[in-house]
Amino acid sequence: MNAALVCVGGLAVFALGYRFYSRHLAQHVFGLRDDDPVPARVHEDGQDYVPTHKHVLFGHHFSSIAGAAPIIGPAIAVIWGWVPAIVWVVFGSVFLGAVHDFSTLVLSLRHNGQSVGQITASVLGPRTRTLFLLVIFFLIFLVIAVFAKSIAALFVAKPGTVIPINFEILVAVAIGWLCYRKKIPLLWPSIAALLLLYASVWIGIRNPISIESLFGAHQMTAWVVALLAYSFVASVLPVWVLLQPRDYINSHQLFVGLGALILGLLIAQPQITAPALNVVPADTPNVLPFLFVTIACGAISGFHGLVSSGTSSKQIARAPDARMVGFGGMLGEATLALVATLAVSAGLADWAGHYHSFAAATTGGLAAFVEGAATFLTALAIPRGPAEVVVAVLVISFAATSLDTGVRIQRYILEELGQIYGLKALQNRYVASFVAVGTPLLLYLAGREQALWPLFGSSNQLLAGLSLVVVTVWLYVTGRPWLYTGIPMLLVLAISGTAMGLNLAQYLEAGNYVLALCGGTILALQIWVVLEGVAAVRRAPRASASSPVAAE
Repeated sequence: MNAALVCVGGLAVFALGYRFYSRHLAQHVFGLRDDDPVPARVHEDGQDYVPTHKHVLFGHHFSSIAGAAPIIGPAIAVIWGWVPAIVWVVFGSVFLGAVHDFSTLVLSLRHNGQSVGQITASVLGPRTRTLFLLVIFFLIFLVIAVFAKSIAALFVAKPGTVIPINFEILVAVAIGWLCYRKKIPLLWPSIAALLLLYASVWIGIRNPISIESLFGAHQMTAWVVALLAYSFVASVLPVWVLLQPRDYINSHQLFVGLGALILGLLIAQPQITAPALNVVPADTPNVLPFLFVTIACGAISGFHGLVSSGTSSKQIARAPDARMVGFGGMLGEATLALVATLAVSAGLADWAGHYHSFAAATTGGLAAFVEGAATFLTALAIPRGPAEVVVAVLVISFAATSLDTGVRIQRYILEELGQIYGLKALQNRYVASFVAVGTPLLLYLAGREQALWPLFGSSNQLLAGLSLVVVTVWLYVTGRPWLYTGIPMLLVLAISGTAMGLNLAQYLEAGNYVLALCGGTILALQIWVVLEGVAAVRRAPRASASSPVAAE
């Protein structure tokens, strides 16, 4: 099968989904209008609530959600065959993932920019707020650990990435100062930043930086500590200083890189060498439900709802912009997942060597993507060595933006918990940020990070299901059409709940009680929140579509 034809077909489905389905949701389900009040204008404070042009915000939102997960997940999941992986990425993202992201963004817009955790108190009941915040805390805890480890591993494996990734930070600070303090239009600084960033890649290739001589066998740990220290600083600064400009200029680099991969794929037109449906190795879990939770963010992600309601909703300048940011942002991530799936299906010289066991796929999925994607870039006359460094920089850029956004969201969650329980220390942004980066570091130092991916995937989609519970109940009680989120809610809860139960059995059998406790707590909280949602529907009268409640 020609991989280029599969790519074009997937992109066509994305385009049709955005053109027709997202417009239907915006107009007939959410009723978005230009004159709707938005939190960024009502509560504008120059720090968290900042009205932002939709194209700038799209770049920030896309680069925040597009971490390493939609690369790692498909790179593992192709062990079941490329056909089920492609089908879930393409159709799951349009009808589940993009609906989830769009709906949680609109939900937050309708509730003064509150996070989905805060909104549960008014939609489901006061006690569910704490339950939901705890679920979010555990997920972000895992997100930070997974992304910090992934970035550190690539710094060690590809030392040529160190200079360009760190140079991005300096460029971002300069862009933030020029655009938000000096009011210089974004166009020319953005173009200059992009050129400088690619120049820094060339410098990094010629001047790789390794810290092995300083830290020896502990260089991975040193990088993890450095990354978390950076994330701490980024989480306490105003968004315009580092987070927003870094994500904006980074999004340009990511778009160019993703475009180059697609162009190389279309030029090379490689044949898919992975089996359509694979006879899996003995250590591979069942395709149902594990294919779905393994692909994770490539089709639907609870983390996206946290970005939508945690940061992006506070920067929407016009309510209709939520369509591009929420629905369009998820399709951008799905495009990355599509390319990642094809890279490990058609770009590897020895596919069977990479996927001889599930353990090999889990530990080597990221390396397989770097190799396969570099094959696409060689069609653009880029030598393989530099091509692999360029791809590694692309992966780290995706992961790093999600890392610092995740720490910032975790800071918000801890501050909310501090307010609920009267813990003044947690209400301090510096203390909350320290806890946000300290807890994943402890998990890493405990040596449990190797087994995180299955738990991360299940927890991530469980949170997506819970977010859809809140959205669906809100749509129902306000008299709006609710099946558009209700059906995805049922599917995601069933799939992720089953996967979590199977994970728990495996952890207990292996004596991995730390992850068993974490997963068991998340599953118990999920069941509780779902029951609260059922109770909320039973006790709340449904408004008609024309009532004041429905028009809120």
